[in-house]
Amino acid sequence: RDGHRHDLFWTGTARHADIVLPSTVSLERNDIGAASNDPWLIAMQKAVDPLAMARNDYDVFADLANALGVGAAFTEGRSAEEWLPHLYETWRENVAATNADLPPFDEFWRRGYLPLPDIDEGLVLFEDLRRDPIANPPRTPSGRLELFSETIAGFVYDDCAGHPTWYEPREWRGSPDAETFPLVLIANNPRTRLHSQLDEGAYSQSVKIQGWEPVRIHLDDAAVRSIGDGDIVRLFNGRGSCLAGAVLSRDVRPGVVQLSTGAWYDPIDPDDPRSMCAHGNPNVLTFDQGTSKLAQGCSGQQALVDVALWEGPAPPIRAYAPPATVARDLVSEPMLTGAG
Repeated sequence: RDGHRHDLFWTGTARHADIVLPSTVSLERNDIGAASNDPWLIAMQKAVDPLAMARNDYDVFADLANALGVGAAFTEGRSAEEWLPHLYETWRENVAATNADLPPFDEFWRRGYLPLPDIDEGLVLFEDLRRDPIANPPRTPSGRLELFSETIAGFVYDDCAGHPTWYEPREWRGSPDAETFPLVLIANNPRTRLHSQLDEGAYSQSVKIQGWEPVRIHLDDAAVRSIGDGDIVRLFNGRGSCLAGAVLSRDVRPGVVQLSTGAWYDPIDPDDPRSMCAHGNPNVLTFDQGTSKLAQGCSGQQALVDVALWEGPAPPIRAYAPPATVARDLVSEPMLTGAG
């Protein structure tokens, strides 16, 4: 349970936090907005005052830094509002040699936006290399496009050679575990939401099966398990289990089931890391080992499972239940009073 994360709203992850600090959203605070190769710098001026006890992230972290005895190093003596002109003017000074016409911060803030110089609107990947590969070689040891890396080969990793090659997946139809868990789970990104965002929304809810995340299973695999369309089923393997609503389909291959990621995690017993998820989150089934010692990429899109008809009453879905809260006045009763 170590670590922290930011959520704009109450989410399936926030439900399991030990401490939740209310934070402002973009419309409740001033900021500067831009991204790589954007043609505009935007003065993100707050539209409304913070709701209730919400505070800016910066103010929360400044209090934490003060409690740890490093407040001065963290804030450098500036408030959140004072950082904005400082960052802007520092940037303006850095580009003054090539663009002397950039306005001071106060004028930029009044205007609300600023067209950025030197933006390549027709950005093409490796454009310089394609135009003149001799004058603009790749930044590789050989100066050429490399299919073999001496550096990577020198790591002598047993799961990542110095060149592209095939390694047997940890879990697939050809592995010994398939004798116990014969179905390949494909946990793809959902089409009705962005990852887990807006899982509680009407569009995401419109495809649920009696409230459960749908799992697609081939008719033949369903028949041998006595599973009908719309039945509640249990997906399981040696790591965990979850409930889902069965959708019988010929759009998946026999031996494959498809359960999208993003259904808000809803364990029956939050204190048990192996507790069944009552809602249909495939993370309880997939493994969290990286793709290789070098890449450490996500490998949580596939796993071996089995599926069985759920018999008896299904547990309630509590993923969207509001939190039990204890309100405190953080102004007259600050939470951070020392370094403890």
